[in-house]
Amino acid sequence: MLTHLRELKAALLAALILIGLCVHGGRAHAAETETLIVAGGCFWCVESDFEQVRGVIAAESGFTGGTVENPSYKQVTAGGTGHYEAVQITFDPTQVTRAQLLHLFLRSVDPTDAGGQFCDRGESYRTAIFVTDAAEKRIAESAIAEAKSALGKQIVTPILNAQRFYPAEAYHQDYYKSSEIILTRFGPRTKASAYKLYRDACGRDARVKELWGKDAPFAGHS
Repeated sequence: MLTHLRELKAALLAALILIGLCVHGGRAHAAETETLIVAGGCFWCVESDFEQVRGVIAAESGFTGGTVENPSYKQVTAGGTGHYEAVQITFDPTQVTRAQLLHLFLRSVDPTDAGGQFCDRGESYRTAIFVTDAAEKRIAESAIAEAKSALGKQIVTPILNAQRFYPAEAYHQDYYKSSEIILTRFGPRTKASAYKLYRDACGRDARVKELWGKDAPFAGHS
């Protein structure tokens, strides 16, 4: 009887330890993800690029850096709100680091252009990196210094203190792979097809290739 009781206690203790490890493991797993917010012109394109990257869990199109709460796409692109079209990237730092993502980001845009990106002009289409603390700022500064050295040109992409990120309207999310039919100047097209036509016409990949050559990580693959 005594032996049986000891075995029961041991089994109960083991179960409690296992439960504790599972709970702790679940919390640790939840805490493993980090976020990076960048602005790189058209957010459809940035979202498309970074959802290809191993270790990126999600990329969400939205707005940040302005003065209007919960702005609409129409408000932001009309100008005057101060917002950037931005993308919030959620990633697993055990698979891809913040530094690696910033390396890719700076080579996926024209960081020498202060007036917008490619065919999209105006304040909402400027590039930027958003940081939340001194450590993130140091990583961003290092990435910019590396890009400047590699490119041999001045980098105008600023490092800004992160502000609230507002997700864009639902129809902007995953635009590049949507099969929804919309009416374009070329006639009815899926969003995915319209996105490809827009990206090509805007000259994004052509300019990135011109700047970065073989170091352009996404040009021609989106």
